[in-house]
Amino acid sequence: MTDVFVRETAAEALTDDGLLSLAAAVQSRSEHHLARATVAAADERSLDVPDARRFQSAAGKGVRADVEASTVHIGNRSYFGTVLDDAAIEGLDPGLDRLQTLEEEGKTSVIVAREDGDTVTVLGWLAFTDTVRPGAAEMIAELRSLGVEHIVMLTGDNERVAQRIADEVGIDEVQAELLPEEKVTTIEALVDRHENVAMVGDGVNDAPALATATLGIAMGGAGTDVALDTADVVLMGDDLSKIPYVLGLGRKTRRTLTVNLAIAFGAIALMVGTILLWGIPLPLAVIGHEGSTVLVSLNGLRLLGYR
Repeated sequence: MTDVFVRETAAEALTDDGLLSLAAAVQSRSEHHLARATVAAADERSLDVPDARRFQSAAGKGVRADVEASTVHIGNRSYFGTVLDDAAIEGLDPGLDRLQTLEEEGKTSVIVAREDGDTVTVLGWLAFTDTVRPGAAEMIAELRSLGVEHIVMLTGDNERVAQRIADEVGIDEVQAELLPEEKVTTIEALVDRHENVAMVGDGVNDAPALATATLGIAMGGAGTDVALDTADVVLMGDDLSKIPYVLGLGRKTRRTLTVNLAIAFGAIALMVGTILLWGIPLPLAVIGHEGSTVLVSLNGLRLLGYR
């Protein structure tokens, strides 16, 4: 989180800390990365965060919950333009203008509003900026060295922020401001284009796309429960270098399996042939077969040394 703005013309006196405290109360019930950043910012300021009840989430748009005697809404322009499209929202136009300004600065931002009765009032805005994880550019380079043809960023954040990060780490294509269902559609299109697609994600909004991809990889350290349950592979940590590692290990494992199957079937064919053609004793054939099993096991154990 980079900025907390209180709407100057709000009907009630509200400080930056007060706005952040309300937002953190709602976001404490969410697993989204912006929610985690909000709660972390409140913790850094040692704020007293009230309890939230009746939490509801609109995937890729925003969240709401009852805090004290009111309902607090936190969301992007899509949330306030579709989820609350029938509500009379005081201060929405200035709020959307502020979001536009923040996005032009390369920040992801959300509106915080309070609902009292039939009135929804914009209280302020929260702004966030993405930071590139250490080793992200190196990870992209390693993926290319493994023969990965095309690397795409799928994100619900605004396009300016996403493109800045993509340019910094060397990503080929950016698909921004996507809802969860739009991520799925994008993955389906990529599968049609490239046949095999691996998807890496950690959030609730990533889960449908993880299930749609040829290979779903979840980042275990920061991953939500639904993402971990949906993925084919879970990395037990947030180390980005493990993504090229798991792809390389998978390829090495496939080659090892191919060799082991060739050894196993070759040994069976050899034993059957020698029994029928030369009549070797069955015990010798069994010893030969078990010897191939030992060879297969030893060859498989070589994977333990993969780096």
